[in-house]
Amino acid sequence: MARSIHDIAFTMKYLRLFLLWVLLPAVLLVAAAGGAAWYWTTHPLAMSQEKIDFVVAPGSTPGSIAASLQEQGVDINPRAFSWLARYRGDDVRIKAGGYEAMRGDTPLQLLERLSSGTMSQRQLTFVEGWSYAQIRAALRGHPDVKQTLDGVSDQALLERLGSNFEAPEGLFFPDTYIFTPGTSDFDILAQAYRAQIRELEQAWAQRQADLPLKTPYELLTLASIIEKETGHHEDRGKVGGVFINRLRINMPLQTDPTVIYGMGERYQGRIRKRDLETDTPWNTYTRRGLPPTPIASPGRASLLAAVAPDEHGYYYFVSRGDGSSAFAATLAEHNRNVVRFILNR
Repeated sequence: MARSIHDIAFTMKYLRLFLLWVLLPAVLLVAAAGGAAWYWTTHPLAMSQEKIDFVVAPGSTPGSIAASLQEQGVDINPRAFSWLARYRGDDVRIKAGGYEAMRGDTPLQLLERLSSGTMSQRQLTFVEGWSYAQIRAALRGHPDVKQTLDGVSDQALLERLGSNFEAPEGLFFPDTYIFTPGTSDFDILAQAYRAQIRELEQAWAQRQADLPLKTPYELLTLASIIEKETGHHEDRGKVGGVFINRLRINMPLQTDPTVIYGMGERYQGRIRKRDLETDTPWNTYTRRGLPPTPIASPGRASLLAAVAPDEHGYYYFVSRGDGSSAFAATLAEHNRNVVRFILNR
């Protein structure tokens, strides 16, 4: 029995030695690896810039996202990032969209942003009075807008929008649009289109009785002319009243912005007499009534000025040179205003 106890003690001694020399280093190694992993996940990543924008496409994996970030200047290990995402279960929760990696971000913070869908935002402003060409140029010039409409005809675009109108001019509401990087040009246009149709419907519902406007599209066209004729808010109602008065008696609108629109690329900053006399579908000197389409994108104030214009006896107006206009009921009075404010006599 004593010999058996001695054997047991001998065995336990070697077992302790085994644990000390074999298992303990393994435990320490695991602990060190865990510490290193914890340090890596909570330590800020080195970045080449203060902020880096990146887009996560549908179906992206944590590894592909990290590899893309590496190419853009973020010192991140794709394999380690993939392991972290799988360990946390975030690999299946990552949402497609536009994001920012910011100096000071840790891998854990970056992963939490991706899995929660905390996307970065951009903005693009369509200015009141912009033409459709200017809107498209702004979309093409924005680095965070995905270009999908190159080569797409106006008719094809209108069909995609579900629009029954024949031309895109004026159909996009001037406003500031917030979007995430990678949003397509079509998606932004679709948002602006829906906004303009909504504004147009609301304005049409508020129109005064007996206006010489047959359709909401005619309202949109008149509003676009008002938009281009004045940037002075207090004058919009009066300008709208002048055009309504002229339409009622079938008097030509004789508004320069329509002539400019009809000139297209021929316009180089000046209108000459021959331009006023050269007929185009939009020349309201040579043609009575409204032009066939809007000439720009009107804002809410111009839409309201078209449906609820000031009631007065004016048929003429001329710019004072300070953004406001001088109004006249007769041609003789208008000519005096032209001499005073245009010819500076």
